[in-house]
Amino acid sequence: MKKLIHTSAVLAALTLAILLFPTGSKAQPPRFKALVLTERGGQHEGFVVAALDWLNTLAAQQNFEITVINHANDIDETMLSKYRVFIQLNYPPYTWNDKAMAAFKKYIEEGRIGWVGFHHATLLGEFDGYPMWSWFSDFMGGIRFKNYIAETATGTVNVEDKRHPVMKGLPASFEIPDDEWYTFDHSPRPNVHVLATVDESSYRPASNIKMGDHPVIWINEKMKARNVYFLMGHHANLLKTDAFKKMVTNAIFWAAGY
Repeated sequence: MKKLIHTSAVLAALTLAILLFPTGSKAQPPRFKALVLTERGGQHEGFVVAALDWLNTLAAQQNFEITVINHANDIDETMLSKYRVFIQLNYPPYTWNDKAMAAFKKYIEEGRIGWVGFHHATLLGEFDGYPMWSWFSDFMGGIRFKNYIAETATGTVNVEDKRHPVMKGLPASFEIPDDEWYTFDHSPRPNVHVLATVDESSYRPASNIKMGDHPVIWINEKMKARNVYFLMGHHANLLKTDAFKKMVTNAIFWAAGY
C-alpha cells in the first residue's frame, strides 16, 4: 500500500510539472538585435540613463535585444554582423579608430545595418584634438556644427513628411522640451530627405541662435542602409514626451526592416 501511495504521488508531481513547464515550450528568440553606442558622463548622462532604461523596457515588451557599448573602438565587421540596428545614443563622430570607421562606413553604404542617431552624432568639426570625419559629415548632409542653445529651450517641431514610417502616428506638430538645438554652417536639406523641422520662433525662452530653415529629423536616401537622425537628445525630460518615444520606437523598427 505504501508503495502504491508513493507511486501515485510521483505521478501527480510529474503531471503538475508538465502542466507548468510543457516540454515543447521555449522562449521566443528576439525579433532582432540592436547595438547601442552610448556616450557616458558629462551633461548628457541624464538623457542617456533615461534612454537606456526606456530602451530596456521597450526591448522586453517588443521582444528585441540590445547590447550596450560605451566606446567605438571595439567596432568591426564581425561585431556589426550580429545586429540589425545600430543606435548611436549621443556618441560623437570622433574618437573612432580606423577599423571602427571602416566597418561602420561599409555597413551603412552597403545597407547591412540600420542606423538611428541622436544629438551629439552631428558634433561635426575639429573637437578635442580630432579632425572632422568627412565621410560622416557627408552622411549627415555635408554639414558642420556651428552653434547651439546652451541654456536649452522648448521648441515646436513640425512634421514635413507625414507618410514616412518614422512619423507614423505623430501629430502634425508637437513640443520637444529642454533641448540644445544645434545649428550648422548650412541646412542639410539639399543632401537629405527632411522629415521634420523646428519652428525657431517657438523657442521658450526665445533665442537669437537660429538657422532659418532648421531640419531636426532627416534621412539620407543616398545610403543603402535605412538611417534616421534626431537632432534632439539632451535632457531626460524627452523620455517623458509621448511624441519623442513614439517616433523613436518607429525609427528603431523601421531601421530594423519592420
